[in-house]
Amino acid sequence: MGTYIWIPIIFFVIITILSGVFIVKQQTAVIIETFGKFTSVRQSGIQFKIPFVQRIAARVGLKIQQLDVIIETKTLDDVFVKLKVSVQYVVIKNKVYDAFYQLEYPHDQITSYVFDVVRAEVPKMKLDDVFVKKDDIAIAVKGELQDAMLEYGYDIIKTLVTDIDPDAQVKEAMNRINASEREKIAAQFEGDAARILIVEKAKAEAESKRLQGQGIADQRREIARGLEESVEVLNKVGINSQEASALIVVTQHYDTLQSIGEETNTNLILLPNSPQAGSDMLNNMVASFTASNMIGESMKKTNVPKKNND
Repeated sequence: MGTYIWIPIIFFVIITILSGVFIVKQQTAVIIETFGKFTSVRQSGIQFKIPFVQRIAARVGLKIQQLDVIIETKTLDDVFVKLKVSVQYVVIKNKVYDAFYQLEYPHDQITSYVFDVVRAEVPKMKLDDVFVKKDDIAIAVKGELQDAMLEYGYDIIKTLVTDIDPDAQVKEAMNRINASEREKIAAQFEGDAARILIVEKAKAEAESKRLQGQGIADQRREIARGLEESVEVLNKVGINSQEASALIVVTQHYDTLQSIGEETNTNLILLPNSPQAGSDMLNNMVASFTASNMIGESMKKTNVPKKNND
């Protein structure tokens, strides 16, 4: 009978001892209180507390945490803008007591400091500068938080300005400005391209005209050489230069008519034309060259006495 009396007692003792055993996870700290008074901070591993006397007051995480704060403020050029600031912080391992007992709501405390710094820095900047200098804002927030939160057992790892959101009308205006700038640049490129095309086309036309003129000059040079040879041949058979030139012109006239006649699709019409046209042309040209020579000889005779008198 006495043996059965001890069974409940032993069972109660075992339960009591087991209730004093607890496990603390990695990157976690446990605060132990004795009758409501702080006793110790227990780190990761298996731990023991006095049953019914000591209790676990809190489990404090030692991992890096992130708090996102959205602040609305005004810039130097009177534009309202919303900024999202992400604060990464951690409880310092050897200051778990301060982190738990000194701050009731650490998130609210951090948020207040972020609001204070952002609303002090952004009104000094224009909207464009806010986008460019967002890292400066983040550094200013971190510096202020670091100094304030260290005494409470918190270390500020990093602060980031993750979003800048101006008013909708301001964003629309900025988009229009950006689009106008891009259109201006595109127009400049198009103008440059058109100018280059015009210049290159003008250069090509100039080169074409130069080559064409050179070809015409060469052609006329060869024609003159051929005429000279023709005149020499005719002179050898007793035809003087005037008659030879007239004969060559008439020959070219009939060669031209022959080449035109060989073309079946030509629309060229020569007016007037008659069987006597060639003969009239030859007689006229011979008479013209003869008169020209007579005038030249007369002028030479008139000028000779003048030179002798001089």
